[in-house]
Amino acid sequence: MQAFPPSFQRLVHELSRLPSIGEKSATRLAYFILRQEGDLGAKLASAIQQACSQIRLCETCFFLSESEKCRFCSDPGRDEHLICVVEKPMDIIAFERMGEFRGLYHVLHGLWAPLRGQGPESMKLRELLERVEKGEIEEVILATSSTVEGDATALYIAKLLSERGIVSSRLAQGIPKGGELEYSDEVTLSRALSGRSRIDS
Repeated sequence: MQAFPPSFQRLVHELSRLPSIGEKSATRLAYFILRQEGDLGAKLASAIQQACSQIRLCETCFFLSESEKCRFCSDPGRDEHLICVVEKPMDIIAFERMGEFRGLYHVLHGLWAPLRGQGPESMKLRELLERVEKGEIEEVILATSSTVEGDATALYIAKLLSERGIVSSRLAQGIPKGGELEYSDEVTLSRALSGRSRIDS
C-alpha cells in the first residue's frame, strides 16, 4: 500500500471505512473510480456532499428526509392508527416494495444489545413512546429483524406498550430466523405481515 501515492492511500482508507469493504475491495474501488473517463469521481464526491448536507431525519418517524417531515408522515392517506416499528430506514423500503402497508413508520436506528453496550437509550424509543401517548394509535407492529437482538428489542418494547394500554404485534415467522428484514422479498414479507400475531406481555 505504501507504494501508492498518498492521495490514493487516503481514498482507499476512507472507502475501507464503509460496511463490508475491506482494504482489497477499497483498493479496487479506488482504482475503478480513477480509471473512469469523464468526471465520475467529481460527481460521486458532489453527490455524497449534497446528501450529507441536505438529508436529515424526519422529526416524527426518523426516516431519511430533506424536510422536517418525510413523505410518509406528510401523506394524509396513511393510516395514523397503525405504526410499524423497524430497525433502520432500509426496512421501510422493503415494506414499501410490498405495496400493502398503508400505516405509518417509526425507525429505531438500533436494537437493544446489552452485550455490545447498546441499551434502550441507543434507540429512538423514547420518541416512540411519546408518539403513542399523544396519538390515537391502535396497534404497533414490531418489525425488528428475526435475530436474538431483534426479538429481545421487540419483547422489551411490547412490555412498555402494554403498560400504556397499546396493542403490539410481531411479524409471523415467514422471515427466516436470524434474517435481516431489508433482504426479505415482497411475498415473504407480505405473508409475515398478514400473519402477524399479538404480543401479550
